[in-house]
Amino acid sequence: MSSKPYAVGRLEDMPLVKSSADFGVSPVRLHFGINSFGINAYSARAGERVIEEHDELGHGAGRHEELYFVASGHATFELGGEEVDAPAGTVVFVRDPAVRRGAVAKEADTTVLVVGGVPGRAFEPSPWEAWLAAKPLLDAGQPDRGAAVFLQALERHPGNSNVLYNLACFESLSGRPEDALAHLTAAIELDPRMLEWARADEDFAAIRDDPRFPG
Repeated sequence: MSSKPYAVGRLEDMPLVKSSADFGVSPVRLHFGINSFGINAYSARAGERVIEEHDELGHGAGRHEELYFVASGHATFELGGEEVDAPAGTVVFVRDPAVRRGAVAKEADTTVLVVGGVPGRAFEPSPWEAWLAAKPLLDAGQPDRGAAVFLQALERHPGNSNVLYNLACFESLSGRPEDALAHLTAAIELDPRMLEWARADEDFAAIRDDPRFPG
């Protein structure tokens, strides 16, 4: 680790973590080891979703205020049912965590930098960020190491359905059916919507025929 009191990097030099919704995430916070605020960059091609539709109240969210900066390209935001045009240089601040928000890239190489935190509270990473740390391990053929990331996240967020579900995915892919079934069942008990996700999720192909599989 560098002894310098600062660090410099470029987004293109950070490993891009691809999501199932087309966009890629540059894990800025993890790359620099930032502990005081959340920050990541999202990139997409024209016509693709660059910020998935969400609010900050779900099981994977951190109830953050969020600021979105369109660093390059051009995006169209949806904010509480309203459409906002956002060319490069636009800053969008969403104060209320209940507001549904999302964005679609209008130009190639659209990148949106997102910063978040909870007012008056020391920063805690959102539960979903465990996926950001674990996905590269899965892509490298090491789902067992990815599962260990989610186990650590579960210690920070006990009883969190998002973490439990993803942990079950990685355990299934690691050839650990007993653990996967237990954690998947616990996730669905907390959030019944996950039953439908699990029925179609290829991560559970190895355990779907088990009579103990939920549903």
